[in-house]
Amino acid sequence: MLYGALEAGGTKMVCALGDENGKILEQVSIPTTTPEETMPKIIEYFKDKDIKSIGVACFGPIDLDKNSKTYGYITSTPKTAWMNYDIVGCIKNALNVPVGFDTDVNGSLLGEITWGCAKGLTDAIYLTIGTGVGGGVMSNGKLLHGMMHPEVGHMIISKSQNDKGNSLCPFHDSCLEGLAAGPSIEARWGKKAKDLADTMEVWKLEAEYIGTALVNCCMILSPQKIILGGGVMHQMQLFPLIREYFKKAMNGYIKTELLENLDEYIVPASLNDDQGIMGAIKLAIDAE
Repeated sequence: MLYGALEAGGTKMVCALGDENGKILEQVSIPTTTPEETMPKIIEYFKDKDIKSIGVACFGPIDLDKNSKTYGYITSTPKTAWMNYDIVGCIKNALNVPVGFDTDVNGSLLGEITWGCAKGLTDAIYLTIGTGVGGGVMSNGKLLHGMMHPEVGHMIISKSQNDKGNSLCPFHDSCLEGLAAGPSIEARWGKKAKDLADTMEVWKLEAEYIGTALVNCCMILSPQKIILGGGVMHQMQLFPLIREYFKKAMNGYIKTELLENLDEYIVPASLNDDQGIMGAIKLAIDAE
């Protein structure tokens, strides 16, 4: 079987073909500009590939309520050209195949659940920390949608007393994305994260913010594993600092076997940055 996969990001659209085992057979990258420019290129890539279905793991916010008149739309995105855009309808009408649809971070989590480090688990969280912060959640074996879908990056957390910077979120003056995303690091310290690798105070503060968010996620969602991906999390020195802060903030309140080994509980993404497109393949398989 041949499946189409689209990882629709704010900067680029990754189009791929995959099989039922999640193997990526080929892929291309198309810049995300406007729907008028970008979508015809995506349709052109897939139209003669004889795919059975396609999975779309998409930046958002998006409408995932199948009973809604705007199901399949990108809704109130800050990328104004894509606001209120019917991406699922466009693809379905052009390709005439079933379309699986979810958030980009739920797609990454689905890839890890199906073929990666969370395989076999029923409850897990995937956070991507890069240009923005997003979170995907699987609860009781199902990707969490609810009223819309989780917006973990806009969880309100307290600003650290050690932080001389400001939140860059236009909506919140003290949320995880506004304080801990890549642009916030650059604005606070005057350099990109990759150029601050040896400056420990940068990463202690970052670990405080991420660790706080993970404690909140753990208390509310009780995951069996927490996976951290995205550009900021390529700074591997962050992981022991996050685990240390998480343990300190948890303060022994939850005592389970899983939390006895934080090296296996709070972990990096495991699929060589292909977790999103592999999750989109799984969305396609499930939509067939």
